Amino acid sequence: MADASTPAPPPAESAQRRCARVIEAALREAEATWEAPEPGHYVVSLPGTRKLSTTCSLVVGRHALSVNAFVVRRPDENHEAVHRWLLERNTRLYGVAYAVDRLGDIYLTGRLPLAAITADEVDRLLGVVLENADGSFNTLLELGFAGAIRREYAWRVARGESTANLAAFRQLTRPSATEPSERD
Repeated sequence: MADASTPAPPPAESAQRRCARVIEAALREAEATWEAPEPGHYVVSLPGTRKLSTTCSLVVGRHALSVNAFVVRRPDENHEAVHRWLLERNTRLYGVAYAVDRLGDIYLTGRLPLAAITADEVDRLLGVVLENADGSFNTLLELGFAGAIRREYAWRVARGESTANLAAFRQLTRPSATEPSERD
């Protein structure tokens, strides 16, 4: 029987608190832009090259860390090809997978056990999210929004406005060999 005058050992750190501490340290170490709107909930802004930024949510649950990041809104066209591309990519992803919400918007989502969360794991997850949200952005736009890109390009050209930020989509906007040129 324990002596009443002997202090009890400190309680072990909960898995949730440990995970939150690890995430915060990893985000500080990476010099990431983030906020914690509530304990155990982190919103991280990942800067991109194709997509301006990707917002990633990390939520520490009772048993797992939930990862969610918006990729692109519901495609306007070519849904089957977009979804096929996403499913084929899912086989090569680590920790997250592409998912579609009830509106058809595309996200990256994942759940990992709290025991697996380390600073290296947080860094790896954020890297996977960034690579697959930013790195796939133009491909998803080409597959699901080609018509809108062509219309935007034509509208800008007709008004004499810059098309510089559509340069990544030249293959969609340049006249094809089968279309008559203005000289014909």
